[in-house]
Amino acid sequence: MKAHLITYGCQMNEYDTHLVESQLVSFGADIVQGVDEADFILINTCAVRGKPVEKVRSLLGDLRKVKAQRPLVVGMMGCLAQLDEGQQMARKFGVDMLLGPGSLLDIGKALESNERFWGLAFRDELHDHVPPPPVGKLQAHLTIMRGCDHHCTYCIVPTTRGPQVSRHPDDILRELDSLLAAGVQEVTLLGQNVNAYGVDQGARLGGYPSFANLLRLVGRSGVRRVKFTTSHPMNFTEDVAAAMAETPAICEYVHLPVQSGSSRVLRRMAREYTREDYLRHVADIRKHLPHAVLATDIIVGFPGETEEDFQETLSLYDEVGFDSAYMFAYSPRPGTPSYKHFDDLPREVKTERLARLIARQKEWSARKNAAKVGTVQELLLRGDAHDSGFLEGHTRGNHPTVVPKAVGVTGPGVHRARIEHATPHMMYARLIDAQGNDLPELPNLNPEAAALSAPLTLA
Repeated sequence: MKAHLITYGCQMNEYDTHLVESQLVSFGADIVQGVDEADFILINTCAVRGKPVEKVRSLLGDLRKVKAQRPLVVGMMGCLAQLDEGQQMARKFGVDMLLGPGSLLDIGKALESNERFWGLAFRDELHDHVPPPPVGKLQAHLTIMRGCDHHCTYCIVPTTRGPQVSRHPDDILRELDSLLAAGVQEVTLLGQNVNAYGVDQGARLGGYPSFANLLRLVGRSGVRRVKFTTSHPMNFTEDVAAAMAETPAICEYVHLPVQSGSSRVLRRMAREYTREDYLRHVADIRKHLPHAVLATDIIVGFPGETEEDFQETLSLYDEVGFDSAYMFAYSPRPGTPSYKHFDDLPREVKTERLARLIARQKEWSARKNAAKVGTVQELLLRGDAHDSGFLEGHTRGNHPTVVPKAVGVTGPGVHRARIEHATPHMMYARLIDAQGNDLPELPNLNPEAAALSAPLTLA
């Protein structure tokens, strides 16, 4: 069998794709890089917003045409597969197998079945499963929990991924050990709400550590860099910030979605905190980590959002001074309370507000990134940038960064670099040695590539 996997959505989906891919390899499958080479296509789907759903719909239409021309097995997994919307889509396009986020280990049964296979149960054994480490990677994801017990009115995740279940800390540390043995240097802890780790009933009965104490355990494992995503402000505690400050391996990067700066809109979203609560969390973070890099998520145009509400979001952005943000216009999702009970705003209102928020984000990101010029940063370089004469990577604060290749540094690794200039969304740096001296660049960079290292004017 030659299998090709396609992933949409979040980092949790990327982790799940790796989990299933490792299962396929253990069954003797060859993982191929293109649809044309494959006789089995598995699509890992996202249902959080409408756009990735439409991408899956379009892809399934294309694959149905391919199936009419040659033998091909098509499968869907992930959040969309768990919903009636996805199941109707699967019937329409003749999908052969459907695996929900809780039934990923049923992939073997699905392949052995001689008829259409749908696995949509939430199986406990998934929480104990430790996939093999990725091969040749410096970065890896590590799931510490699945599901979510919050019920934000816009969010379909509690339906698609079920109630929160924290993984046993022994399984987490065992998986971490395998990642370190494989050469991984940066691990991102994953969960729908990582800072609620340990608060679900099974975890409490089992005496699991708090998320802050899990961070301390992971940070003492020997891993070089640790990040985590994503956090819900309702469960964020000052002890998490304290654990980050006292554990050198934990990167000074906090992704804390706010969604709106208006307490009134937050109530309609059922976010369980106010604007003032959120700002107290930011103060706690900066108390322990004065130079923390703060990122967030924001939804604009939520049903009932007024211009005054939106102005509160803009003022919150200014008050916090976020380094970066993931910004979206509200997308109504079937099955959510907001879809059932609230009237959507006109599209032009949402897009106009989103444009204003993006402009504000660019201003702050330019200002924050400009402040890094002249500083020395630790970069994790992943490999070649768009131009092969350069390497791309990111700082401990998650800033995307490009450097020219230098003598002795032509591939992935962790290195020190001095930031020379920046745009709102990218930093440009030069690699340096332990004494702070520039490493000699490789000769013969082409003129277009060399232009990347010329000083840029902030946008």
